[in-house]
Amino acid sequence: MENVAIFDSPGKGRGLKATKEFWAGDVIFSEASISAVVFDSLADRICHSCFRRQDKLQRCGQCKFAHYCDRTCQRAGWAEHKQECGAIKTYGKVPNENIRLVSRILWRLDKEGGVVSDTQLTTLEELEDHTADMQEDELKELKVDIHNFLDYWPRNSKQHLVEDISHMFGVINCNGFTVSDQRGLQAVGVGLFPNLCLVNHDCWPNCTVILNHGNQSAVNTMFHSQRRIELRSLGKISEGEELTVGYVDYINLSEERRRLLKTQYFFDCTCEHCTNHIKDDLKMAGKEVDGVKVCPSDEQVKEATDYCFGMLDKLEKARLNGDYHEVVKICKECVEKTEPVLADTHIYLLRIWSTLSEVQAYLQYFDDAAEYARKMVEGYMKLYHPNNATLGMAAMRAGVTHWQAGQIEVGHGMICKAYAILMITHGPTHPITKDLDAMRIQTEMELRMFKQNEYVYHSMREAALKNKPMAMMHEPKSVEEGIKNLFHRRK
Repeated sequence: MENVAIFDSPGKGRGLKATKEFWAGDVIFSEASISAVVFDSLADRICHSCFRRQDKLQRCGQCKFAHYCDRTCQRAGWAEHKQECGAIKTYGKVPNENIRLVSRILWRLDKEGGVVSDTQLTTLEELEDHTADMQEDELKELKVDIHNFLDYWPRNSKQHLVEDISHMFGVINCNGFTVSDQRGLQAVGVGLFPNLCLVNHDCWPNCTVILNHGNQSAVNTMFHSQRRIELRSLGKISEGEELTVGYVDYINLSEERRRLLKTQYFFDCTCEHCTNHIKDDLKMAGKEVDGVKVCPSDEQVKEATDYCFGMLDKLEKARLNGDYHEVVKICKECVEKTEPVLADTHIYLLRIWSTLSEVQAYLQYFDDAAEYARKMVEGYMKLYHPNNATLGMAAMRAGVTHWQAGQIEVGHGMICKAYAILMITHGPTHPITKDLDAMRIQTEMELRMFKQNEYVYHSMREAALKNKPMAMMHEPKSVEEGIKNLFHRRK
C-alpha cells in the first residue's frame, strides 16, 4: 500500500490519494477480502471457495449447504467454513447472506484481531455504518437480521455487544463489494475489502475496480494465491491526486445518480458532472444529423421519451415471463416510433437497443442483433469515459454478435476496441481479457482470409457452422442487470 496515503478529502471525509504518478492500466493496489460469501440464490451453483461457476459441485457432507468444485477447493475454504459449518448444523437452517458474511468477519476478527494484514489501512470499527441515516424499512430489516444473527451465533463463540453487531451489518450494507464469477460477467457474491472502502466516489472516476480470483487450482494449498480486488488507473493520475471510483453507473442522469447515491450510500454528490449536469442534455436529446438538430420539436422529444420509458416496463415484464418474441415485438414498435425522434445518445433508446440486440442474439437473429449492438456502442462512445469497463464489455458483445452474423470486418474492429479497453480495466491476465485476445487473433486471421477471397471465406464459414451448429446464447438478463453498481446493496 506504499502507492497510496489516507488524507482528509474536502467535503467527503477520509479518502485515498496517490503517492506517485500512475498511467492507464497501472495496478495502484490489490487487496484480499476480510471475508466473502456466495449469494443465497446461487449457493448450489457457485463454488464457495473460488467463486467459480461449475455444472457439478460437491456438497459439504456436514452442513449440506456449502458447495465446492472438488476436494482442493473444499480444503482451501475450510478455514473460513469450519465454524460456519458447525453453526449451520446447530441452527438447523441456513441464514441469509448478510448474516453469513457478518459471522465470517467476526470469527476472523476474533481470531486475528482488528487488523488482519500488514497492509490494512483502517479497522472495521473506523468505517462508517450509516445506521443513523437508514430509512424505517431498512431499520426493520436490520433489526430482523440482528435478531436472527443472535439465534445463529454459537454460544461457544465470543459474544459481542448488539451495538458492535449492528455496526458490522451497517458496514457491509454500504461497503460490501460485489464479487463476480471467474469471467467477470455475473455477480455471484459479496465481500468486504477495508482499504477499498476508503476510496471515494466520483461520477467521472480516475480508477476502476476488478476482482482477480487468484489461483486455487493447485493440489497443494501453499501454491494458492488469494482472491483479491485490484484498483486500476483509467488514465494518468498525478502524485497527490485523489483516487476515485464510480459507485453507480454514469449512464444515469445526474439527478438519478444523486438520488441513488443519497439513498444507497447516504451522501450528496458534488462532483463536477453532477453539479454542472454534464452530458445530461445528450442523454435526453432529440435526433441530430452531422451535429445539427433535425425536425423533432421539444414536445415530440418529450412524447417519445415518455413512450420509451413506458415500454421499458412492458418489455421487462415480457422478459421475466420468458416471452422473448413479445420482447422483440415491443422493442421494434418502440424503435420504429422513437428512433426518428431521439438522439443515438438517448438513454432510453440505448436501453431498448441493448435489450433488442441481446434478445435477438439469443434467438439467433444475428444480423438484427448486430445492427442494434453497433448502434448501442456508438451511443455509449459519446457518453462514457473512453476506458470505461461497461463500454468495453458492450464493444465485446457487439464484436461477437457481428462475427456471428458473418460481418467479420466490423466484428474484428469491435473486438479490438474491447480488447484495448479491457487491457486497461481488467489487465492482460484476467480470464475475460485472455478470451478476448483469442477472439482478436481468430477474427484477424478470418479477416485476412475474407480480404483474400470473400466467396471462399463465406463457403468455409457455412461449412463449419453446418458441422458445428451454434449453441444457444445465455438467456437475456433484465434491462438494468447489465448495468451494475460497483458496491453490493441488498435490494
